[in-house]
Amino acid sequence: MIKSPLQIARESYSPKLPKSLQGSVKIVEGKETESVADQADIKQLFPNTYGMPLLTFESGDATSVSAKNVGVILSGGQAPGGHNVISGIFDGLKKLNPDNKLYGFLGGPGGLVDNDYVELTAELVDHYRNTGGFDIIGSGRTKLEEEAQYEQAIVNCKALDITALVIIGGDDSNTNACVLAEYYKAKGAGIQVIGVPKTIDGDLKNEMVETSFGFDTACKVYSELIGNIQRDANSAKKYWHFIKLMGRSASHIGLECALQTQPNICIISEEVEAKQQTLDDVVTYIANIVAERAAKGDNFGTALIPEGLVEFIPAMKKLIAELNDFLAHNEVQVGALEGNKEKRDFVAERISDESREVFVSLPNSIANQLMLDRDPHGNVQVSLIETEKMLIDMVKAKLKKMKKAGEFKGKFKGQPHFFGYEGRCAAPSNFDADYCYSLGNTAAVLIAEGKTGYMASVRNLIAPSDEWIAGGVPVTMMMNMEKRHGAMKPVIQKALVRLDGAPYKKFLEKREDWAQNTKYVYPGPIQYFGPSEVCDLTTKTLKYEQE
Repeated sequence: MIKSPLQIARESYSPKLPKSLQGSVKIVEGKETESVADQADIKQLFPNTYGMPLLTFESGDATSVSAKNVGVILSGGQAPGGHNVISGIFDGLKKLNPDNKLYGFLGGPGGLVDNDYVELTAELVDHYRNTGGFDIIGSGRTKLEEEAQYEQAIVNCKALDITALVIIGGDDSNTNACVLAEYYKAKGAGIQVIGVPKTIDGDLKNEMVETSFGFDTACKVYSELIGNIQRDANSAKKYWHFIKLMGRSASHIGLECALQTQPNICIISEEVEAKQQTLDDVVTYIANIVAERAAKGDNFGTALIPEGLVEFIPAMKKLIAELNDFLAHNEVQVGALEGNKEKRDFVAERISDESREVFVSLPNSIANQLMLDRDPHGNVQVSLIETEKMLIDMVKAKLKKMKKAGEFKGKFKGQPHFFGYEGRCAAPSNFDADYCYSLGNTAAVLIAEGKTGYMASVRNLIAPSDEWIAGGVPVTMMMNMEKRHGAMKPVIQKALVRLDGAPYKKFLEKREDWAQNTKYVYPGPIQYFGPSEVCDLTTKTLKYEQE
């Protein structure tokens, strides 16, 4: 492996751990838990893993632990810090018993079913410490949801004498982990399942999971790029940059990047939905700010657009929900049609009158994008919808009408951007390197203690790392029932931007000032070496939430 000077220097970085994980660990059980909603349904579906207590780690006396073989899986999209989770699991297992072994299943959950694996040795793990990406074992989006898969996984685990699995993933992956834990416990298969919270989108969080790993690093990467673009905009003074950011189901990334960079416009999808705004309302809001800045001679600016915006506009949300449901049951018929027009007409004739009106009013290119293949969860792939380009065109048209009415005197040139993959595999920030390593060590302790159906939890994250609180949270505690593929299923409830939350309120205080005035912040690149007040900062979201 060829390494850059930064990667070589990062190899020597020793991630920090909470005090409770620096030596022997004692587990303290807290109160019994219940699901966040739909308690009766979740309890019925998970009789063996429902209601388990919260767990907190404290320093304890050394105990002997019998040797175990453990499997680890990376599931879903990449997020900075995954390699440190694995190195944390590896080191944690070896500290508990040097004879413990860790096997990585290749290419995600599919590797578990296909028995495609590699033993993770010290020599291999050491090459990946403090690096970005998931390339040590790869990832994948295979869903573990069929009994045949569960049974084949048992066969494959038994062949390697694996008695515990760690699934590193987002809300859907950890839902799958919980289903697997319940199945194996009910069957007496002797295989524990532990989850680790991962997603750069930031929508896997709650009281016990303060943030998912990768969010900190990704937001720092995007904020650097936004700052660079804002410096360019303020230099050239002739472009409006529309920047779409990752986040299909929530606007956490957009909000965090806005707090870091102070753009002229940042659309918060959750606010759009709460105010029942139409697409035209959003376009008018943007156009008015463009016109107001132009009146002062500022024919430039930046607008941050969340990836999933169209799903939060009420009429669009209803349309997309109908399309998801319709295509889940009629995929073959629609796929058999040759042209896009035939597909649009076929769909339009079979949805509600209200949704049909919205559907036929859309530009053909956007309507076509709404009918593209769904993701593994049955949802429209909003990252493929060029929302930033659509808004530029619609704002341009709106400004043209305003100019004729004498309401706009200026120029408008839109530049589209989409920041997504740029942030998913960045070298983790010091915070993510430490947090992920702590999560991995936490997972190792949960395994050693025979726990299953738990997610690793590390809290109190704005405090110095030795004051972080490690433990475990039952995955069923986070669940509710939602409609997927046309049927109600148990899933971890997504965390949306709270309009009564401190981060949004901080943004609200400054939004009008940022819109009218050029008060850009240029964060610059992630700093890995130097004073703690520069290198160990976490997100503004966490800071404001815990102040």
